[in-house]
Amino acid sequence: MILDDAHRCVDRESSKGVSFGRIGATSARISRSLRTVTASRLMSNVPENTVYGGPKPQNPNQRVTLTQLRQKHKKGEAITVVTAYDYPSAVHVDTAGIDVCLVGDSASMVVHGHDTTLPISLDEMLVHCRAVARGAKRPLLVGDLPFGAYESSTIQAVDSAVRVLKEGGMDAIKLEGGSPSRITAARSIVEAGIAVMGHVGLTPQAISVLGGFRPQGRNIASAVKVVETAMALQEAGCFSVVLECVPPPVAAAATSALHIPTIGIGAGPFCSGQVLVYHDLLGMMQHPHHAKVTPKFCKQYAQVGEVINKALLEYKEEVSKHSFPGPFHSPYKISSNDLNGFLSELQKLGLDEAASAAAASAEKMESSASLSSQ
Repeated sequence: MILDDAHRCVDRESSKGVSFGRIGATSARISRSLRTVTASRLMSNVPENTVYGGPKPQNPNQRVTLTQLRQKHKKGEAITVVTAYDYPSAVHVDTAGIDVCLVGDSASMVVHGHDTTLPISLDEMLVHCRAVARGAKRPLLVGDLPFGAYESSTIQAVDSAVRVLKEGGMDAIKLEGGSPSRITAARSIVEAGIAVMGHVGLTPQAISVLGGFRPQGRNIASAVKVVETAMALQEAGCFSVVLECVPPPVAAAATSALHIPTIGIGAGPFCSGQVLVYHDLLGMMQHPHHAKVTPKFCKQYAQVGEVINKALLEYKEEVSKHSFPGPFHSPYKISSNDLNGFLSELQKLGLDEAASAAAASAEKMESSASLSSQ
């Protein structure tokens, strides 16, 4: 369209007998138009808001970036993180304007019903990641590397991390622990060009060694280890570190020692941000059987589980009493003429009882609709 307009401009100027100066100006405009078209074509495959596009005003609908998180951290603004495992929860997290959406391996317990995070596989995690990526457009998306996906070698770790980004649609990965092999894995993944969030303190994938879901940092040696491990992960290139189930003074010390954000979960108020599990903070796990899944440190901002239970009981009762669905929730109609023709066809087929049932149901629906309108 720009080319056509430019050529038409030349034709108009030429037909008017304009001066060479004006023709020269017109030619310059055409040249600029051609360059614009060429540039737009060459750059059509370049993502928006990259360094190629130059500075752009901040759009709240854009994906949160590591740069934005660093800016928040530098300003002392708290970073909000919530887990999500599927499309609906991701949409809720997105709508609330949460900074980071973590697709945690806690899905093993919360969604799949296991007692630990160990059973969930990388392939299962990728299903959760893809669903979340479709629902959360604004938060930075971080996918957990599950147990068994990165322990064998740095090659395995990098390959798994690549899959989380390429197949799962995540922006970054999270891995647990601070042993030398984990530090090496984190460094290798960062060197492969993938952002990494670390995780120290209570690391659920290591419950075999820890002896269960036990808080860490409660004695001198353990507290020092939490801080040193967090620093080692920072040195490996992690952009943030989760501190789980450690005393607030230990979390405060780690936060002070690091120049990257700390994200607390059961670690007190002195971290750079906080993370909670979606189902936990909404109070969805109300049944006594699931009490063990909801941690002591979690504040329930709602009791959604009670609302869900109440709704399901009401549904069961109405279905049992045949009061649902009524006329309002039976919206699809058949005209009287077509109904009579249908009944006639049923009778021709020898289905007299079916015809009687159809006629009776039509009368009942009409009667119910009349009562409802009164």
